[in-house]
Amino acid sequence: MAAPALPVAAGASTPTPALGEDGSIPDHENISPFDGDHAAIRYLDPELRQAVQEAADDAQADDVELRVTSGWRSKAYQQRLLDDAVAKYGSLAKAREFVNTPEKSTHVSGDAVDIGPTVAADWVIQHGSDYGLCQTYANEMWHFELTTDPGGECPAPRSDAAG
Repeated sequence: MAAPALPVAAGASTPTPALGEDGSIPDHENISPFDGDHAAIRYLDPELRQAVQEAADDAQADDVELRVTSGWRSKAYQQRLLDDAVAKYGSLAKAREFVNTPEKSTHVSGDAVDIGPTVAADWVIQHGSDYGLCQTYANEMWHFELTTDPGGECPAPRSDAAG
């Protein structure tokens, strides 16, 4: 599913997304994996969205609530995150360990989801392969992608997003 064209505000040269329509979720907040009204969930790959929702249902049986801290992101939002990381870490090379470029980000393609809180991410690390969900980066315990068939074995996480 392609992301919608963003409206251009009067007098502006670039699109201005409505709150959350670029996939952003405010810092220290999260949303339900069932919140299909939010772009971060709505534009996830349908198989990924279904896997996360099934995992969330099953995690409830263990009294664990899965929340999404980041899902689909627009290219512009991904670039802002990368720019912020460059400012924080002092170089593009260091920033790339944590934030991919818009061209390479699996969040932009709708193929990645970040899960929180920590207990939920840990639950997905332990049980995610049952749904095809695997931790992708060793330095990001919250970042998951469909990298195996349900019930398969997850590949070893890459060291970081730059790898």
